[in-house]
Amino acid sequence: MSFKSLGLSEPILKAVSKKGYETPSPIQQKAIPSILEGKDILASAQTGTGKTAGFTLPMLHKLAENSYHKHRSIRALVLTPTRELAAQVFANVKEYSEFLDIRSAVIFGGVNQKPQVATIKRGIDVLVATPGRLIDLESQGALSLKHIEILVLDEADRMLDMGFLRDIERVMKLIPSRRQNLMFSATFSKDIKKLAYSILNNPVQVEATPENTAVEIIDQKVHRVAKTKKTGLIIKLISEGNWEQVLVFTRTKHGANRLTKKMVSAGITAAAIHGNKSQGARTKALAGFKNGKVRVLVATDIAARGLDIPLLPHVINFELPNVSEDYVHRIGRTGRAGASGEAISLVSADEISYLRGIEKLIGMSIDIEIIEGFEPDPNASTEPIKPGQNRSRNQSRNRNSGQRNSGNTKNSGRNRNRRRNDSKR
Repeated sequence: MSFKSLGLSEPILKAVSKKGYETPSPIQQKAIPSILEGKDILASAQTGTGKTAGFTLPMLHKLAENSYHKHRSIRALVLTPTRELAAQVFANVKEYSEFLDIRSAVIFGGVNQKPQVATIKRGIDVLVATPGRLIDLESQGALSLKHIEILVLDEADRMLDMGFLRDIERVMKLIPSRRQNLMFSATFSKDIKKLAYSILNNPVQVEATPENTAVEIIDQKVHRVAKTKKTGLIIKLISEGNWEQVLVFTRTKHGANRLTKKMVSAGITAAAIHGNKSQGARTKALAGFKNGKVRVLVATDIAARGLDIPLLPHVINFELPNVSEDYVHRIGRTGRAGASGEAISLVSADEISYLRGIEKLIGMSIDIEIIEGFEPDPNASTEPIKPGQNRSRNQSRNRNSGQRNSGNTKNSGRNRNRRRNDSKR
Protein backbone atom coordinates (compact mmCIF):
# COMPACT_ATOMS: atom_id res chain seq x y z
CA MET A 1 0.00 0.00 0.00
CA SER A 2 1.23 3.51 -0.84
CA PHE A 3 0.38 6.84 0.80
CA LYS A 4 -1.34 7.84 -2.46
CA SER A 5 -3.73 4.90 -2.20
CA LEU A 6 -4.93 6.24 1.18
CA GLY A 7 -6.55 9.22 -0.58
CA LEU A 8 -4.22 12.00 0.57
CA SER A 9 -3.81 15.17 -1.53
CA GLU A 10 -0.81 15.87 -3.76
CA PRO A 11 0.73 18.63 -1.56
CA ILE A 12 0.72 16.22 1.42
CA LEU A 13 2.13 13.37 -0.66
CA LYS A 14 4.89 15.73 -1.79
CA ALA A 15 5.76 16.55 1.85
CA VAL A 16 5.70 12.85 2.83
CA SER A 17 7.97 11.99 -0.10
CA LYS A 18 10.36 14.78 0.87
CA LYS A 19 10.75 13.14 4.30
CA GLY A 20 11.66 9.89 2.55
CA TYR A 21 8.60 7.86 3.52
CA GLU A 22 7.17 5.50 0.91
CA THR A 23 4.96 2.97 2.70
CA PRO A 24 2.49 3.84 5.46
CA SER A 25 2.84 2.02 8.78
CA PRO A 26 0.02 -0.27 10.03
CA ILE A 27 -1.50 2.45 12.25
CA GLN A 28 -1.46 4.89 9.32
CA GLN A 29 -3.06 2.34 6.99
CA LYS A 30 -5.84 1.67 9.48
CA ALA A 31 -6.48 5.20 10.80
CA ILE A 32 -6.05 7.57 7.84
CA PRO A 33 -8.96 6.36 5.64
CA SER A 34 -11.43 6.49 8.57
CA ILE A 35 -10.25 9.96 9.60
CA LEU A 36 -10.64 11.21 6.01
CA GLU A 37 -14.23 9.89 6.12
CA GLY A 38 -14.87 12.11 9.14
CA LYS A 39 -15.18 9.30 11.70
CA ASP A 40 -14.07 9.50 15.32
CA ILE A 41 -11.07 7.30 16.15
CA LEU A 42 -9.93 5.47 19.27
CA ALA A 43 -6.46 4.21 18.42
CA SER A 44 -4.06 2.09 20.44
CA ALA A 45 -0.55 2.81 19.18
CA GLN A 46 2.80 2.30 20.85
CA THR A 47 5.41 5.00 20.51
CA GLY A 48 7.47 4.66 17.32
CA THR A 49 4.60 3.26 15.24
CA GLY A 50 4.05 6.42 13.19
CA LYS A 51 0.93 7.52 15.06
CA THR A 52 1.73 11.25 14.79
CA ALA A 53 1.59 11.12 11.00
CA GLY A 54 -1.43 8.86 11.41
CA PHE A 55 -3.51 11.80 12.62
CA THR A 56 -1.51 14.76 11.24
CA LEU A 57 -1.73 13.81 7.55
CA PRO A 58 -5.52 13.35 7.32
CA MET A 59 -6.11 16.33 9.65
CA LEU A 60 -4.14 18.62 7.32
CA HIS A 61 -5.86 17.14 4.26
CA LYS A 62 -9.30 17.94 5.70
CA LEU A 63 -8.36 21.46 6.80
CA ALA A 64 -6.88 22.30 3.38
CA GLU A 65 -9.92 20.84 1.63
CA ASN A 66 -12.27 23.15 3.55
CA SER A 67 -10.20 26.34 3.81
CA TYR A 68 -13.16 28.68 3.40
CA HIS A 69 -12.64 30.94 6.44
CA LYS A 70 -12.07 34.64 5.70
CA HIS A 71 -10.17 35.12 8.93
CA ARG A 72 -7.91 32.37 10.20
CA SER A 73 -9.19 30.79 13.37
CA ILE A 74 -8.05 27.72 15.29
CA ARG A 75 -9.80 24.83 13.55
CA ALA A 76 -7.75 21.89 14.82
CA LEU A 77 -6.49 21.37 18.38
CA VAL A 78 -3.92 18.74 19.34
CA LEU A 79 -3.62 18.21 23.10
CA THR A 80 -0.46 16.55 24.41
CA PRO A 81 0.74 15.78 27.97
CA THR A 82 4.28 17.20 27.79
CA ARG A 83 6.25 20.09 26.31
CA GLU A 84 8.58 17.75 24.41
CA LEU A 85 5.73 15.88 22.75
CA ALA A 86 3.99 19.16 21.89
CA ALA A 87 7.16 20.45 20.23
CA GLN A 88 7.61 17.19 18.31
CA VAL A 89 4.02 17.10 17.05
CA PHE A 90 4.29 20.76 16.01
CA ALA A 91 7.48 19.99 14.06
CA ASN A 92 5.62 17.23 12.19
CA VAL A 93 2.66 19.52 11.44
CA LYS A 94 5.06 22.12 10.01
CA GLU A 95 6.86 19.55 7.85
CA TYR A 96 3.72 17.93 6.45
CA SER A 97 1.99 21.27 5.75
CA GLU A 98 4.99 22.74 3.90
CA PHE A 99 3.14 22.83 0.57
CA LEU A 100 -0.24 23.84 2.02
CA ASP A 101 -1.72 27.21 3.03
CA ILE A 102 -1.93 26.06 6.64
CA ARG A 103 -0.51 27.94 9.62
CA SER A 104 0.21 26.34 12.97
CA ALA A 105 1.56 27.13 16.42
CA VAL A 106 2.59 25.35 19.61
CA ILE A 107 2.04 26.52 23.19
CA PHE A 108 3.25 25.10 26.51
CA GLY A 109 4.26 26.31 29.96
CA GLY A 110 7.70 26.98 31.35
CA VAL A 111 8.47 29.66 28.76
CA ASN A 112 7.39 33.26 28.09
CA GLN A 113 3.84 33.33 26.73
CA LYS A 114 4.20 36.59 24.76
CA PRO A 115 5.70 35.08 21.56
CA GLN A 116 3.07 32.34 21.67
CA VAL A 117 0.24 34.86 21.97
CA ALA A 118 1.70 37.00 19.16
CA THR A 119 1.76 33.99 16.81
CA ILE A 120 -1.84 33.08 17.62
CA LYS A 121 -3.04 36.65 17.06
CA ARG A 122 -1.53 36.63 13.55
CA GLY A 123 -3.94 33.80 12.73
CA ILE A 124 -3.42 30.01 12.80
CA ASP A 125 -5.32 26.92 11.68
CA VAL A 126 -3.71 24.27 13.90
CA LEU A 127 -2.80 24.63 17.56
CA VAL A 128 -0.68 22.07 19.42
CA ALA A 129 -0.87 22.59 23.17
CA THR A 130 -0.38 21.24 26.67
CA PRO A 131 -3.53 21.59 28.80
CA GLY A 132 -2.24 24.04 31.42
CA ARG A 133 -0.98 26.74 29.06
CA LEU A 134 -4.01 26.30 26.77
CA ILE A 135 -6.46 26.97 29.61
CA ASP A 136 -4.35 29.89 30.87
CA LEU A 137 -4.35 31.66 27.51
CA GLU A 138 -8.04 30.95 26.87
CA SER A 139 -8.97 32.39 30.27
CA GLN A 140 -6.93 35.51 29.42
CA GLY A 141 -8.85 35.92 26.15
CA ALA A 142 -5.66 35.35 24.13
CA LEU A 143 -7.25 32.60 22.03
CA SER A 144 -10.66 31.20 21.13
CA LEU A 145 -11.64 27.55 20.74
CA LYS A 146 -15.10 28.28 19.29
CA HIS A 147 -14.23 27.14 15.77
CA ILE A 148 -12.57 23.79 16.50
CA GLU A 149 -13.48 21.18 13.88
CA ILE A 150 -10.96 18.48 14.83
CA LEU A 151 -9.77 17.56 18.33
CA VAL A 152 -6.81 15.23 18.86
CA LEU A 153 -5.89 13.79 22.25
CA ASP A 154 -2.38 12.39 21.87
CA GLU A 155 -1.02 9.98 24.50
CA ALA A 156 -4.30 10.23 26.36
CA ASP A 157 -3.19 7.58 28.87
CA ARG A 158 -0.27 9.77 29.97
CA MET A 159 -2.55 12.78 30.29
CA LEU A 160 -4.70 10.84 32.73
CA ASP A 161 -1.59 9.61 34.59
CA MET A 162 -0.46 13.24 34.98
CA GLY A 163 -3.79 14.35 36.42
CA PHE A 164 -5.08 16.29 33.42
CA LEU A 165 -8.61 14.83 33.46
CA ARG A 166 -10.20 18.00 34.87
CA ASP A 167 -8.31 20.14 32.36
CA ILE A 168 -9.52 17.92 29.51
CA GLU A 169 -13.10 18.18 30.76
CA ARG A 170 -12.73 21.96 30.93
CA VAL A 171 -11.45 22.11 27.34
CA MET A 172 -14.43 20.02 26.19
CA LYS A 173 -16.76 22.77 27.43
CA LEU A 174 -14.86 25.40 25.42
CA ILE A 175 -15.05 23.70 22.00
CA PRO A 176 -18.05 23.05 19.71
CA SER A 177 -20.04 19.90 20.40
CA ARG A 178 -20.04 19.11 16.66
CA ARG A 179 -16.49 18.13 15.83
CA GLN A 180 -14.33 15.16 14.87
CA ASN A 181 -12.45 13.50 17.74
CA LEU A 182 -9.23 11.48 17.45
CA MET A 183 -7.89 9.79 20.58
CA PHE A 184 -4.52 8.04 20.62
CA SER A 185 -3.31 6.00 23.59
CA ALA A 186 -0.69 3.33 24.19
CA THR A 187 -3.21 1.32 26.23
CA PHE A 188 -6.96 0.79 26.36
CA SER A 189 -7.30 0.90 30.14
CA LYS A 190 -10.68 1.21 31.89
CA ASP A 191 -10.03 4.92 32.50
CA ILE A 192 -9.20 5.49 28.82
CA LYS A 193 -12.35 3.70 27.71
CA LYS A 194 -14.40 5.76 30.16
CA LEU A 195 -12.87 8.99 28.80
CA ALA A 196 -13.41 7.83 25.23
CA TYR A 197 -17.08 7.09 25.94
CA SER A 198 -17.57 10.66 27.21
CA ILE A 199 -15.85 12.33 24.23
CA LEU A 200 -16.03 10.14 21.13
CA ASN A 201 -19.05 9.56 18.91
CA ASN A 202 -19.36 5.98 17.58
CA PRO A 203 -15.57 5.68 17.22
CA VAL A 204 -13.72 3.32 14.95
CA GLN A 205 -11.35 1.33 17.19
CA VAL A 206 -7.88 0.85 15.74
CA GLU A 207 -4.99 -1.15 17.19
CA ALA A 208 -1.53 -1.05 15.62
CA THR A 209 -0.08 -3.69 17.93
CA PRO A 210 -1.52 -6.10 20.50
CA GLU A 211 -2.47 -4.27 23.69
CA ASN A 212 0.42 -3.53 26.08
CA THR A 213 3.08 -5.52 24.23
CA ALA A 214 6.68 -4.36 23.92
CA VAL A 215 8.10 -3.83 20.46
CA GLU A 216 9.30 -7.29 19.40
CA ILE A 217 12.45 -6.18 17.61
CA ILE A 218 13.92 -4.68 20.81
CA ASP A 219 16.56 -6.87 22.46
CA GLN A 220 15.62 -6.83 26.15
CA LYS A 221 18.00 -7.83 28.93
CA VAL A 222 18.14 -7.65 32.74
CA HIS A 223 21.30 -7.28 34.82
CA ARG A 224 20.67 -8.32 38.41
CA VAL A 225 22.89 -6.10 40.56
CA ALA A 226 23.26 -4.77 44.10
CA LYS A 227 21.66 -1.34 44.41
CA THR A 228 24.95 0.22 45.57
CA LYS A 229 26.74 -1.08 42.46
CA LYS A 230 24.31 0.22 39.84
CA THR A 231 26.23 3.42 39.12
CA GLY A 232 29.51 1.55 38.64
CA LEU A 233 27.81 -0.97 36.35
CA ILE A 234 26.14 1.58 34.10
CA ILE A 235 29.42 3.49 33.73
CA LYS A 236 31.20 0.23 32.85
CA LEU A 237 28.58 -0.74 30.25
CA ILE A 238 28.64 2.65 28.52
CA SER A 239 32.43 3.12 28.67
CA GLU A 240 33.54 -0.39 27.67
CA GLY A 241 30.80 -0.69 25.06
CA ASN A 242 31.78 2.69 23.57
CA TRP A 243 28.08 3.54 23.41
CA GLU A 244 27.55 6.96 21.88
CA GLN A 245 23.84 7.56 22.34
CA VAL A 246 22.20 6.20 25.48
CA LEU A 247 18.86 7.18 27.02
CA VAL A 248 18.78 6.35 30.75
CA PHE A 249 15.66 6.32 32.92
CA THR A 250 15.54 7.05 36.63
CA ARG A 251 12.52 7.02 38.90
CA THR A 252 13.02 10.51 40.37
CA LYS A 253 14.30 13.95 39.36
CA HIS A 254 16.83 13.90 42.20
CA GLY A 255 18.09 10.52 41.01
CA ALA A 256 18.49 11.84 37.47
CA ASN A 257 20.59 14.79 38.68
CA ARG A 258 22.75 12.62 40.93
CA LEU A 259 23.44 10.00 38.25
CA THR A 260 24.26 12.69 35.68
CA LYS A 261 26.87 14.23 37.99
CA LYS A 262 28.51 10.84 38.61
CA MET A 263 28.68 10.11 34.87
CA VAL A 264 30.26 13.48 34.15
CA SER A 265 32.81 12.80 36.93
CA ALA A 266 33.61 9.50 35.19
CA GLY A 267 34.34 11.30 31.92
CA ILE A 268 31.03 10.58 30.19
CA THR A 269 29.22 13.59 28.74
CA ALA A 270 25.71 13.50 30.18
CA ALA A 271 22.71 15.75 30.74
CA ALA A 272 19.52 15.40 32.78
CA ILE A 273 16.02 16.18 31.57
CA HIS A 274 13.04 16.35 33.94
CA GLY A 275 10.14 18.54 35.09
CA ASN A 276 12.22 20.82 37.32
CA LYS A 277 14.49 21.80 34.44
CA SER A 278 13.63 24.98 32.55
CA GLN A 279 12.39 24.55 29.00
CA GLY A 280 15.61 26.14 27.73
CA ALA A 281 17.74 23.61 29.66
CA ARG A 282 15.60 20.71 28.40
CA THR A 283 15.82 21.90 24.79
CA LYS A 284 19.60 22.37 25.06
CA ALA A 285 20.09 18.91 26.62
CA LEU A 286 18.00 17.23 23.92
CA ALA A 287 19.78 19.12 21.12
CA GLY A 288 23.17 18.11 22.52
CA PHE A 289 22.03 14.49 22.71
CA LYS A 290 20.76 14.47 19.14
CA ASN A 291 23.87 16.08 17.65
CA GLY A 292 26.28 13.82 19.54
CA LYS A 293 27.77 16.36 21.95
CA VAL A 294 26.04 14.58 24.84
CA ARG A 295 26.47 10.79 25.00
CA VAL A 296 23.94 10.10 27.74
CA LEU A 297 20.55 11.67 28.40
CA VAL A 298 19.20 10.85 31.87
CA ALA A 299 15.44 11.30 32.05
CA THR A 300 12.36 10.73 34.16
CA ASP A 301 9.28 9.14 32.60
CA ILE A 302 7.25 12.33 32.19
CA ALA A 303 10.08 14.29 30.56
CA ALA A 304 10.88 11.51 28.12
CA ARG A 305 7.40 11.29 26.60
CA GLY A 306 7.46 12.68 23.09
CA LEU A 307 11.22 12.49 22.60
CA ASP A 308 11.74 11.62 18.96
CA ILE A 309 15.32 10.42 18.52
CA PRO A 310 15.88 8.57 15.24
CA LEU A 311 17.76 5.25 15.44
CA LEU A 312 18.37 5.45 19.20
CA PRO A 313 20.38 2.25 19.87
CA HIS A 314 20.35 1.97 23.69
CA VAL A 315 17.85 2.48 26.49
CA ILE A 316 18.85 1.68 30.07
CA ASN A 317 16.43 1.43 32.97
CA PHE A 318 18.69 2.51 35.84
CA GLU A 319 15.61 1.91 37.98
CA LEU A 320 12.50 0.02 36.93
CA PRO A 321 9.27 2.05 36.89
CA ASN A 322 6.60 1.56 39.54
CA VAL A 323 3.97 1.17 36.80
CA SER A 324 4.54 -1.74 34.39
CA GLU A 325 3.06 0.09 31.38
CA ASP A 326 5.76 2.75 31.72
CA TYR A 327 8.38 0.08 30.92
CA VAL A 328 6.76 -0.35 27.50
CA HIS A 329 6.85 3.40 26.91
CA ARG A 330 10.49 3.59 27.98
CA ILE A 331 11.89 0.81 25.82
CA GLY A 332 9.78 2.05 22.91
CA ARG A 333 12.14 5.00 22.60
CA THR A 334 14.48 2.58 20.80
CA GLY A 335 13.56 0.19 17.98
CA ARG A 336 11.70 2.97 16.18
CA ALA A 337 10.70 3.00 12.53
CA GLY A 338 11.76 -0.62 12.02
CA ALA A 339 15.28 -0.22 13.43
CA SER A 340 16.68 -2.64 16.00
CA GLY A 341 17.43 -1.51 19.53
CA GLU A 342 18.63 -2.68 22.92
CA ALA A 343 16.90 -2.17 26.28
CA ILE A 344 18.82 -3.02 29.44
CA SER A 345 17.37 -2.93 32.96
CA LEU A 346 19.51 -2.81 36.11
CA VAL A 347 17.43 -4.64 38.71
CA SER A 348 18.15 -4.69 42.45
CA ALA A 349 16.45 -6.96 44.99
CA ASP A 350 13.72 -4.46 45.86
CA GLU A 351 12.69 -4.24 42.18
CA ILE A 352 12.05 -7.97 41.63
CA SER A 353 8.29 -7.53 42.06
CA TYR A 354 8.34 -4.75 39.45
CA LEU A 355 10.18 -7.08 37.05
CA ARG A 356 7.60 -9.82 37.56
CA GLY A 357 4.80 -7.34 36.83
CA ILE A 358 6.52 -6.20 33.63
CA GLU A 359 7.05 -9.77 32.42
CA LYS A 360 3.39 -10.55 33.08
CA LEU A 361 2.33 -7.47 31.14
CA ILE A 362 4.47 -8.14 28.06
CA GLY A 363 3.83 -11.90 28.18
CA MET A 364 7.46 -13.00 28.17
CA SER A 365 10.43 -13.62 30.43
CA ILE A 366 13.38 -11.27 30.03
CA ASP A 367 16.86 -12.80 29.92
CA ILE A 368 18.87 -12.23 33.10
CA GLU A 369 22.64 -11.78 33.17
CA ILE A 370 24.93 -11.19 36.15
CA ILE A 371 28.22 -9.41 35.52
CA GLU A 372 31.25 -10.39 37.61
CA GLY A 373 32.04 -7.79 40.23
CA PHE A 374 28.50 -6.41 40.11
CA GLU A 375 26.59 -9.30 41.65
CA PRO A 376 23.25 -8.80 43.44
CA ASP A 377 23.31 -8.52 47.23
CA PRO A 378 22.08 -11.89 48.62
CA ASN A 379 21.11 -10.24 51.92
CA ALA A 380 19.11 -7.35 50.45
CA SER A 381 15.39 -7.13 51.10
CA THR A 382 13.07 -7.92 48.21
CA GLU A 383 10.42 -5.66 49.72
CA PRO A 384 9.63 -3.13 46.95
CA ILE A 385 10.20 0.58 47.50
CA LYS A 386 6.74 2.07 47.70
CA PRO A 387 6.06 5.16 45.58
CA GLY A 388 6.79 8.18 47.75
CA GLN A 389 9.01 6.32 50.21
CA ASN A 390 12.17 8.14 49.13
CA ARG A 391 10.17 11.33 48.98
CA SER A 392 9.17 10.94 52.63
CA ARG A 393 12.80 10.86 53.71
CA ASN A 394 13.51 13.96 51.65
CA GLN A 395 10.48 15.73 53.09
CA SER A 396 11.67 14.90 56.61
CA ARG A 397 15.05 16.38 55.75
CA ASN A 398 13.36 19.43 54.26
CA ARG A 399 11.20 19.90 57.36
CA ASN A 400 14.30 19.96 59.55
CA SER A 401 15.92 22.41 57.19
CA GLY A 402 12.74 24.50 57.20
CA GLN A 403 12.82 24.77 60.97
CA ARG A 404 16.32 26.19 60.77
CA ASN A 405 15.26 28.66 58.05
CA SER A 406 11.70 29.43 59.11
CA GLY A 407 11.90 32.97 57.75
CA ASN A 408 11.96 31.64 54.17
CA THR A 409 9.13 29.12 54.53
CA LYS A 410 6.37 31.12 52.84
CA ASN A 411 8.49 32.17 49.89
CA SER A 412 9.82 28.66 49.32
CA GLY A 413 6.25 27.33 49.42
CA ARG A 414 5.17 29.85 46.77
CA ASN A 415 8.14 28.95 44.58
CA ARG A 416 7.40 25.26 44.98
CA ASN A 417 3.79 25.76 43.86
CA ARG A 418 4.92 27.88 40.92
CA ARG A 419 7.37 25.20 39.80
CA ARG A 420 4.71 22.53 40.17
CA ASN A 421 2.27 24.48 37.99
CA ASP A 422 4.94 25.16 35.36
CA SER A 423 5.89 21.50 35.15
CA LYS A 424 2.24 20.53 34.65
CA ARG A 425 1.96 22.81 31.68
